Amino acid sequence: MSTSENGWFHLHPRRIVAAVDDVLPFDLSVLERARLSRDPRFDGKFFIGVTSTGIYCRPVCPAAPNAQSRHTRYFTTAAAAHEAGFRPCLRCRPEASPGTPAWTGTSAVVRRALRLIQEGALDGQTVAQFAARLGIGSRHLDRLFAQHVGASPLAVAQTRRLHFAKRLIDDSDLPMTEIALAAGFGSLRRFNDTFRSAYALSPSALRRRRGDTEPRGAAGEVRLALSYRPPYDWDHLHAFLGARAIPGVERVDAEGYARLIRTADGHAEIRVSPLPGRDALELRVRGAPAGALFQIASAARRIFDLSADPQWIADSLGRDRLLRPSLGRRPGLRVPGAWDPFECAVRAVLGQQVTVAGARTLAARLVQRVGQPVAGTDGLTHLFPMPQTLAAAPLDGLGLTGARITALKALAQAVVESRVAFDRPAAEVVAALKALPGVGEWTAQYIAMRALGEPDALPGADLVLRRMAGNGQGPLSTNAMEQRAERWRPWRSYAVMHLWCAAGEPPAGATPSRVSPRRAPRMKTQSREPS
Repeated sequence: MSTSENGWFHLHPRRIVAAVDDVLPFDLSVLERARLSRDPRFDGKFFIGVTSTGIYCRPVCPAAPNAQSRHTRYFTTAAAAHEAGFRPCLRCRPEASPGTPAWTGTSAVVRRALRLIQEGALDGQTVAQFAARLGIGSRHLDRLFAQHVGASPLAVAQTRRLHFAKRLIDDSDLPMTEIALAAGFGSLRRFNDTFRSAYALSPSALRRRRGDTEPRGAAGEVRLALSYRPPYDWDHLHAFLGARAIPGVERVDAEGYARLIRTADGHAEIRVSPLPGRDALELRVRGAPAGALFQIASAARRIFDLSADPQWIADSLGRDRLLRPSLGRRPGLRVPGAWDPFECAVRAVLGQQVTVAGARTLAARLVQRVGQPVAGTDGLTHLFPMPQTLAAAPLDGLGLTGARITALKALAQAVVESRVAFDRPAAEVVAALKALPGVGEWTAQYIAMRALGEPDALPGADLVLRRMAGNGQGPLSTNAMEQRAERWRPWRSYAVMHLWCAAGEPPAGATPSRVSPRRAPRMKTQSREPS
């Protein structure tokens, strides 16, 4: 357990067992202080169960400090509180809390499992199938979740479905059948039974408690508030995405960020902008089927890095004098993500050895040539090309070198054949990418950082990073850079963003300082089935 200069306790990587027999990252006395303070910095880091009411709350709930200590229990996750028999509070809405960092300090298997569950992986497969995907047995997976999360994988998945459905009930006018589908419930009856069990109210009764008659969003549009843990540097993220926005696919202006995305049966338009007076961004979705809403909301949280804990990151990186000035200037800096990993990888290859503007121009030409035209609004006209389309498309005349065309087609073919599968662990994806012609360590790490949301990626060959790390003594070698960055783990991606900002010259879509040209290997003629 550690204490900061202002007296607040922060998470310690070593998890301890509290006196209430629940696995938690805080000492019980610290949890009590946090509950009584209602400090928003603890929001989402733990949940409070009140035995006298049978309800669990967020640390910021107005009612939480009123409970007597002997009536309170503490849980790492909302799923653990639900498993213990507590109902969600209708006042503080646990489903609206920032993404919990419950996996901080846990095993890599649990971190990956939690991420996949949050993306809906358990909605369409059994726990045994899910465990096999992770490379372990289902019993071992249950043991790991009991140890690190305090609830089973199924309980985490059900709580996720419950919370997302509750948000749609409160924040949208979707019919209950569509909400049940969007949240991943197999049937309307199961949806109703789960809600009555959790809230002691039916979904319809919960909606009537809103007490308003005003529509939530325009016709055919769903609006959701995506909370984050402040501070949050919207200006930097907005500028970063704006400099790289592909005309026709994306638009970044004073109103926020908008783009077209592909869905299972067509396309949808999304818009993201800050919510005034709230620690949240507003996600507006138009044209998406109900079943795609959760995946879109999950993607938005990843793209805008809303689950990051800036205090935890600052405490870790702030030990390095090189990073302290930037941490002071930009305490809410986030790592901008990408909507589609394949799109990010293509743009990374396009951006090698060119400026930001040059990479954007090449991407725009590519979209105009092989992207899918659709009927969008406000200048949004195209979907980014799919892997199979790009693999077969003629790319001459776009201003690309022969080596770059070879690299793009090899990447697209590798994705089609599942030799590169972006749902695998980051280390496996990086290794698969590096096996392709024209993709080196820098590009693979950049893709891991932005497309996969990997917090510990390091494009160590980057000249700007090596120069900044040299601190006026000349750029470090790549090996020295990697050794220097060891003290930044597990937040090297955030250190990279801080140094790029401090240098005043962030790289292009993916502009490595060095590219070692490699001869393109002969493509395999045999393909294998997707795994």
